[in-house]
Amino acid sequence: MPAFPFTAIVAQEEMKRALLIAAVDPSVGGVLVFGDWGTGKSKAVRALAALLPKIRAVAGCPYSCSPDSPAEACPHCARGRGKSHQIPVPVVDLPLGATEDRVVGALDLERALTKGEKAFEPGLLARANRGFLYIDEANLLEDHLVDLLLDVAASGVNTVEREGLSLRHPARFVLVGSGNPEEGELRPQLLDRFGLACEVTTPTDIATRIEVVRRRDAYERDGEAFCAAQGKAEKALQKTVLAARERLGSVSVPDAVLENAARLCLALGTDGLRGELTLMRTARALAALEGADIVSVAHLRQVAPSAPRHRLRRNPLDESGSTARVARAVEEVLGAG
Repeated sequence: MPAFPFTAIVAQEEMKRALLIAAVDPSVGGVLVFGDWGTGKSKAVRALAALLPKIRAVAGCPYSCSPDSPAEACPHCARGRGKSHQIPVPVVDLPLGATEDRVVGALDLERALTKGEKAFEPGLLARANRGFLYIDEANLLEDHLVDLLLDVAASGVNTVEREGLSLRHPARFVLVGSGNPEEGELRPQLLDRFGLACEVTTPTDIATRIEVVRRRDAYERDGEAFCAAQGKAEKALQKTVLAARERLGSVSVPDAVLENAARLCLALGTDGLRGELTLMRTARALAALEGADIVSVAHLRQVAPSAPRHRLRRNPLDESGSTARVARAVEEVLGAG
C-alpha cells in the first residue's frame, strides 16, 4: 500500500510546516516531534518522503551517492562511477533495540567465513544517506547510540574502525525524532542537535476528529483510490518544495530580522548561538516555500515557537511550559501577529 498522502494529514500544521522546511533546507538540523500517541508523527515523515521526487543515485552504490556530486568518503564511488538510476528518498527507521553493528555497519561475516575476505556490510546510517533517519521514542534511545548519532550528524561521515576494518562513508541525513514526554527527556546533547521541535496534541474539536477518522478509514479500505484522489494536491505541493529549493539561495535576510531573532533568543535565555542560526535558516526556508524573496518578521513569527522551544533553560520560578514561555517572548519582542 502506498504511503498516506502528506496533503491528507489533518491539522498538525506546525509539524507539517517543520517537515517541509527541513525538506527545503536540510541544514536547519532535523525535526523533533513530541506528543500523544496516534497523532500521525511517523505517518507524516513517511508521507513527506513519498511526496518528494526520486533522487538520482550511482547504481550499485550502497550509500546512494549522487552521480553529480562526487562523494570523497565513499569507497564504492572512489573505484569509478558507473550508471545511475532513480530511487525513492530513503526513510530508515532506527529501532530502539538496534545494536551498534546494525547502526554503523560491520564485517560481512558470510564473506569472511566462506571466502576469507574482509568486506564491509553497511548499516542503517549508510542506508539513510541523502534521506531521513527516523527515531521513534527518541527519548528512550540508548546512550551509546546517541553518542554515535551526534558524531555522524555533526560530520556527515560515518567512520568505522573495527574487526580489522578501516572505512569512511557519507552519512548525511535529515534526523527526525518523535516521542512522548511522559516517558522521559532526551539527553541535552541530542536535543540540541535537532533544529526544530514541535508539539502535537490529540484534536479536541469534534469536526477535526471526525475528519481524521474518515480519512484514515478511507485510506485503509482502498489505499490506491485514496492516494489517487490526493494526487493533484501532492503534485502541487511537490512543485512548491522543488521551487523553494531553487529559490532558497536568493532569499535575503535583512539585518532587522536578524536583530529580532537575536533579541528573541536573548529574551528566552537560550545558550549559544544555534538558536539564532536555526531561526534565520528556518525563516528563510519558509519564505522560499511561500515564494518570497525577502524574509519578513511575519516569517520569523511563524517559525519562532519551533526553533527555541527545546533550547530553554529550566526556570524554577516559572511554572509555565516552554511553549507558553516562547509565545510570551514572541509577543513581547515581535509583537502580536
